[in-house]
This record gives sequence, structure tokens and C-alpha cells, in this order.
Amino acid sequence: MRRADRLFQIIQVLRRSSKPLTADAIAAELETSKRTIYRDIATLMGQRVPIRGEAGLGYVLDGGFDMPPLMLTSDEIEAAVLGAQWVAGRADPALARAARDLVAKIAATVPERLRPVVLEPAVASPPSWKVKPETLDMPRVRAWIHSGRKLTLQYRDEQERETRRTIWPFLIGYLDTTRLLVGWCEMREDFRTFRTDRVIDAEFLEDRYPGRPAVLRARWLAAKEAGRRAAGCEGPPERPQ
Repeated sequence: MRRADRLFQIIQVLRRSSKPLTADAIAAELETSKRTIYRDIATLMGQRVPIRGEAGLGYVLDGGFDMPPLMLTSDEIEAAVLGAQWVAGRADPALARAARDLVAKIAATVPERLRPVVLEPAVASPPSWKVKPETLDMPRVRAWIHSGRKLTLQYRDEQERETRRTIWPFLIGYLDTTRLLVGWCEMREDFRTFRTDRVIDAEFLEDRYPGRPAVLRARWLAAKEAGRRAAGCEGPPERPQ
């Protein structure tokens, strides 16, 4: 790896970490020596990159540091293209169109030497042939999640029983052929998962629910982790109602 690329990668490694990273950990990921990492971090600090820390304790990158846009490596480009392929084959039409637009924008802005990675990728995600039809307006659901508003669902479960639920939606999960809407259910007073193809009708309420979607997501993840620990194993994935 060229030194300029390695300096860029050190910044990327620090950027995505939520806790201090030691030179050992960075060196292991970049497959180089600890001595090299110390020298490179000193160089970055000398270039006024806001890295804090010291040998033995670890290093962090202060928030707000900006780099020029789309300084992407070949692997990062292929990861973005693969993800966009998957979304284009499985998401709702608006999100699928956005995924295709993303690939086109990357192709138009990366350096010429990296353009074949976008236009002739070595990775591919096959299309999903059995996506179940649904009537739920997914772009509007995403907007309601972002704004922290409530939804009322007319829902049919796997036993064909119909219920009407008011939920606080905070996450849409994408499986191979179905989508899952996760939210806090006011009737059950607990987190519930709903298959979007089983939603018969939805009312988009103007009422905002307490707190932020990110807080609900964190509580839901913590509850799932606590459940796995109590079971003493990973356990099966949560089944939608």
C-alpha cells in the first residue's frame, strides 16, 4: 500500500471507531507494523489532522473533520456498488431508483482509473425473483420514521387474524423477499415487528411520538441483546406477527 493511501486509511479506521484504537489494532487491520503506524500518525498530526491520544492508550479522531468528497478506494467503490445492486433489486421503487442513481453518480465522479470498478464490477447481487406485493407507501413510511410520527396499521397476521395497531415506527428491515416494519406498539406496550405485505391499510397520523427514532432503535437493540443473553445463545431471529 502506498504511504498516501495508508494515511487516508488510518483516518478512515479512526473515523468509524467509537472508542480509542491502539497502534497495534490499526497495524493489524492495515497489515503493517506498529512502528509504521506511529510514524504515520505523527505525520497526520503534523498536517493538523485532529487526532488525539498517545502510544499505549490509543487514538481518536475528533468529530467534524472533513476530507474531500468521494476519495474512495477500489474496495469501497465495490462495496457501494454491491449494496446499491441489492437495494435496486429489493427495495421499493423510489429507493431502488435512488440506488441506481447513486451508482451513476459514483461513476461520474471517481477518477478515470477507478471507473471500471463501477461500470464493470467484479461483484454482483442477483435480483430477487419472488418479492411479495404490498400496498404500503414505503417512501411515506420512511418520511414518517424520520419525523418521528405515529402510524395506525390494519394488519393481518399469519393466522389471518386482523387487528388495528397504532405504532411508533423507527426501522424498516429488508429481507430477501419481504420487508419488516419495526415499531413500538401502543396496544401491546412493547416492540413489535410487522411484515409490510400483511398491512391491509395504513393511516399516517400527524401525532409525534415521545423521544427520537434513534432512541427507540437503541432500546429495541438493547432488549434483543438482553433476550439473547438470557437465553444463553444467539437464538432465532424475531418473527414478525
